[in-house]
Amino acid sequence: MFDNIFQGKIYKNLFNGEWVTSRNTIDIFSPVNNDLVGKIPSMSLSEVNVVIANSKISQKKWADMPVSSRASILHKCASLLDENIDFLSSIMQKEIAKDRHSCNAEIKRTADFIRFTADAGKQLEGETLGADNFPGFKKNKISFVTKVPVGVVLAISPFNYPINLSASKIAPALISGNSVVFKPSTQGAISALHLACIFHEAGVPPGVLNTITGKGSDIGDYLVTHKDINFINFTGSTKVGKHIAVIAGMVPMLMELGGKDAAIILSDADIDIAACDIVSGAFSYSGQRCTAVKRVLVIDDIADRLIEKLIKNIRLLKVGLPQDDCQITPLIDNKAADYVQELIDDAINLGATLLCGNKRCNNLIYPTLFDNVTAKMRIAWEEPFGPVLPIIRVKDIDEAINIANSSQYGLQSCVYTKNIDNAFNIASRLDVGTVQINNKPERGPDHFPFSGTKSSGMGTQGIKYSIDAMTRLKSTVLNINP
Repeated sequence: MFDNIFQGKIYKNLFNGEWVTSRNTIDIFSPVNNDLVGKIPSMSLSEVNVVIANSKISQKKWADMPVSSRASILHKCASLLDENIDFLSSIMQKEIAKDRHSCNAEIKRTADFIRFTADAGKQLEGETLGADNFPGFKKNKISFVTKVPVGVVLAISPFNYPINLSASKIAPALISGNSVVFKPSTQGAISALHLACIFHEAGVPPGVLNTITGKGSDIGDYLVTHKDINFINFTGSTKVGKHIAVIAGMVPMLMELGGKDAAIILSDADIDIAACDIVSGAFSYSGQRCTAVKRVLVIDDIADRLIEKLIKNIRLLKVGLPQDDCQITPLIDNKAADYVQELIDDAINLGATLLCGNKRCNNLIYPTLFDNVTAKMRIAWEEPFGPVLPIIRVKDIDEAINIANSSQYGLQSCVYTKNIDNAFNIASRLDVGTVQINNKPERGPDHFPFSGTKSSGMGTQGIKYSIDAMTRLKSTVLNINP
């Protein structure tokens, strides 16, 4: 099935149902061993124009297809994902250094997401409104309100979930009747092109899903400001997201950006459960997740007990290569590792207590834990996107909430306590999109709303909410002569 998308080590883009090459290519090297994984097309602006024009034309016919037919194609796509888990997982392990277990879980979750999306799309319904509900009007007008697609959706996905965070944009857009221009992250594009192939093989018509690869610095601004892009669905850094929001003008968008998710641990918390969750939440896939636990705000009188449990759990983490089922694998590149090391060095220089870690081998950084982190340290506020976790001791709930809310980010937080009143009180005061009670921050279940405040995003994701975002209400008013 995948034979058509590459020739040798050179990959192709999906355009109007065919796999095509470009004049220039970009080398993709593995974070694991720096071996060449493959070469992806580096598309020119003129090629981008042709792709978007084709997407605009193809969308009309797709929108006219019955929702049930679109849903059948998505169900087939989900089945193909299930059938190709092992192959896709092997590609992801090489390209983004994600461990095998996490790769398999991502692909399976994506198949379930697509199935749920297909079925949710069948529930797209409009309504009729009578004019006489509003003062001053009689029964001489009826509004027929329907949901229609927005048009051409630009889906821009990140490196860390090249299957799941791509499909979470593509599937809701397609079931809604939109066409999709799919621009994956450069690192991660090979995995993403295999996903595009799955959609194509499932029966998505030519031109309804087209892919564009190339460096964001070369074509990114042109893409997001193109006159024929009707919606932007972006996951990535806050810096890039803010830039897109400024230059894209009045184009509606969904954005999932950075986070500095805090775990608040109260004195009555179950320390064993909290410690296990925090280590998993902070260090799985080496912390390269927007919903990773990125700081611990713990009441001082239980901090020592928590630290003891955290260190015990951290020592159980396996460090090494993704194919060996290690939880701590190489970061995506040396630039990412350099940044994490900067945060580690800054914390040490300013007096934080290093409890474990601060060991590095190229872009592989061992899990690192700090105690006695203060507000003057960068690690207290900046998102590391790596395996480093700061512990900030607080005297009470109010101080914990104040520190949590002082962040520029507002994605998720979590609270560990046996007191349900305290849990809901804290949840109501935290300025974030989601508060987890007695569990680590996480994205799913995927039909739950997922959003962020402040610099963590724009709009609400989740299957129903993503479909709503990528459709618009259209009213046709029937005027009845008396």
